[in-house]
Amino acid sequence: MEALIYQFTFLSDLSLQDKSFDPSTIEDLMKLFELEAYKAWAAMELEQEKELEEAENHLQETEDYLDSVMESAMEEFRRFEEEMNRTAQVEYDRLVSVAESARKMGKSMEKAAYLGSKKYFEAAVNSATASMKSAMKTLSNKSKKIHPS
Repeated sequence: MEALIYQFTFLSDLSLQDKSFDPSTIEDLMKLFELEAYKAWAAMELEQEKELEEAENHLQETEDYLDSVMESAMEEFRRFEEEMNRTAQVEYDRLVSVAESARKMGKSMEKAAYLGSKKYFEAAVNSATASMKSAMKTLSNKSKKIHPS
C-alpha cells in the first residue's frame, strides 16, 4: 500500500509538471488502489472469521468444562443425598426399634400391674373373708355361752 501511495504522489507531481501527462495512468493506479483495498478487506474479513472461529472454539471448550464441573457437582450431590438418606434411614430404624422396645416394656408392665393388682385384690378379699369368719366364729361362740344373769 505504501508503494502505491508513493507512486500516486510521484504521478501527482508529474501531472503538475508535465502538461502532456496522460490521466489514464492515474486511473490505472486507482484500480490498483481498489484491488489493494479489496485484498486488505478480504484479509481482514478472513482474520475476523478466524478470530470468530477461535472464540467459538474457546466458548465450546468453556461450555464443555462447565458441563463437566456441573456433572461432577451433581454426582457429588447425589452421593451426599444418598448418604443422608442412608443415615436418616438408620436413625429412623433405631428410633422405631427403641419405640418397639418401649411398647413391649409397657405391655409387660401393664400385665405385671394387672397381675399384681389381681393378687392384691384376692389377698384383700381372702383377708376380709378370714376376718369375717373369725368375727362370726367369735360371735357364734359367745352366743352359745349362757350368761348367769
